[in-house]
Amino acid sequence: MAMEVGRRVPPPHGSAPRRQPATGGGEGERVRVQAGDALPLPIRHTNLIFSALFAASLVYLMRRWREKIRASTPLDVVSLAEIFAICGLVASLIYLLSFFGIAFVHSVVSNSDDEEDFIIDSRHKQARAAPPPPAPAPCALLGSPAAAPEKMPEEDEEIVAAVVAGKIPSYVLETRLGDCRRAAGIRREALRRITGRDMDGLPLDGFDYASILGQCCELPVGYVQLPVGVAGPLLLDGRRVYVPMATTEGCLVASTNRGCKAIAESGGASSVVLKDGMTRAPVVRFPSARRAAELKAFLEDPANFDTLAVVFNRSSRFGRLQGVKCAIAGRNLYMRFSCSTGDAMGMNMVSKGVQNVLDYLQADFPDMDVISISGNFCSDKKSAAVNWIDGRGKSVVCEAVIKEEVVKKVLKTNVQALVELNVIKNLAGSAVAGALGGFNAHASNIVTAIFIATGQDPAQNVESSQCITMLEAINDGKDLHISVTMPSIEVGTVGGGTQLASQSACLDLLGVKSANREFPGSNARLLATVVAGAVLAGELSLISAQAAGHLVNSHMKYNRSSKDMSKALAEATAVKPKKC
Repeated sequence: MAMEVGRRVPPPHGSAPRRQPATGGGEGERVRVQAGDALPLPIRHTNLIFSALFAASLVYLMRRWREKIRASTPLDVVSLAEIFAICGLVASLIYLLSFFGIAFVHSVVSNSDDEEDFIIDSRHKQARAAPPPPAPAPCALLGSPAAAPEKMPEEDEEIVAAVVAGKIPSYVLETRLGDCRRAAGIRREALRRITGRDMDGLPLDGFDYASILGQCCELPVGYVQLPVGVAGPLLLDGRRVYVPMATTEGCLVASTNRGCKAIAESGGASSVVLKDGMTRAPVVRFPSARRAAELKAFLEDPANFDTLAVVFNRSSRFGRLQGVKCAIAGRNLYMRFSCSTGDAMGMNMVSKGVQNVLDYLQADFPDMDVISISGNFCSDKKSAAVNWIDGRGKSVVCEAVIKEEVVKKVLKTNVQALVELNVIKNLAGSAVAGALGGFNAHASNIVTAIFIATGQDPAQNVESSQCITMLEAINDGKDLHISVTMPSIEVGTVGGGTQLASQSACLDLLGVKSANREFPGSNARLLATVVAGAVLAGELSLISAQAAGHLVNSHMKYNRSSKDMSKALAEATAVKPKKC
């Protein structure tokens, strides 16, 4: 109501306010406040007076200063007339700048007045409306087919109608309403009316939509429920870790859990982080290949690294430039910057640093044309040899020695069969397929499940799942040495989806929640080793199942259901009045 009253204050005497019918009807006429409403004279007369004052003062002062220069009179000696002229010049300049500034702001604001008035009118009607209807019966909250849908409030109905008609963009609802849950509900109802689909199975309530505003997901209409299983304990580097995995694939968590058991009973696994650096590779174009080569030589010259690092490191207190690698294609130059990023995955951090360097280089290479901040030489969310060779994110190796009795007792196979299968399947078979970094059984399965559970970017499983699995018999062929080498695990414990409640809980389970203040970057590196350790367990279990011929039987047991799910769903959603 306070906003409504503020928009109805009559304009000062002498101005002619424009009027427009209020949106929604029944509200009479609404005053449109103009930039010149506060002026005592009509706007055209005021503009003319100050423009003439500005021109006259400027001409008078210029002539007086020219006479003083010719007569060698000090400029700081001014007469009363000159003082008045200076005051007039300053006053008219302030007016003109303010007038055009206010007019510009008003033009921007007025473009969205119709949408704003619609929201205000809706709130006004809500305040005058009768008390809301009583809450629905408990049965209606169960979501059963027989339960009648809850009617939307009258003011929300009007907003839904405006969204459907295209009068209000769906993406402005959160900002305009100031209620993220309400905005999601209105958007969902508008989508239902446009498409004719109810989306009954997609839950709306029970999620904090404010937590994703401006950082995780735009235009939300609900959230997807995904089960999270726990494999472990994984004995890794002397720590017992329980690994959260979000997946809908049956047998995956059980299989990884079996691998964790085999590793734990053999004394555990160990890991080492070889590299830690996120990359971004802009592409620039020059008039000639020679000029591109000159910049390449400049960037790769060790004598220039310190200067580039100072410029790059301005973007963040955690981002530190590690190196630059360049490649040329014709007159196009691709510059692959690598930097440490603390406990963040670091894509935004490295991009800011790269932009600083590009701005710096533009002064010495004015003919450089920046084509894109990313030229795919990074390479992000794509399988590429450069990530396999040079690494991206965390490069990790994880290994374990599995005792012969554990291979027989837990994995139900023998060492020789595992080594032979790995050579024929993971090494030779992948080579026949022309695999690029895919010399493994199913590393992507485990990586993706952990990524979703801990709030990582699921699309980065493409390069993060690059892995080569090695098995060999040791100790006179009795025991099994297994290792996974993963050169580009891209994870972080701050930023992105890691701050969401569910994902934050999974990170807390692993003991790597948020940033490590004492040793920046250590939490993210620990998470990367957990990913590699879980992949090691998953590889060990799946290869064993295939060597023993148990793969199909296990999937038939855990990945298929003999229940009549349609009948079970009907029973679960059946209305039982006596319990309501």
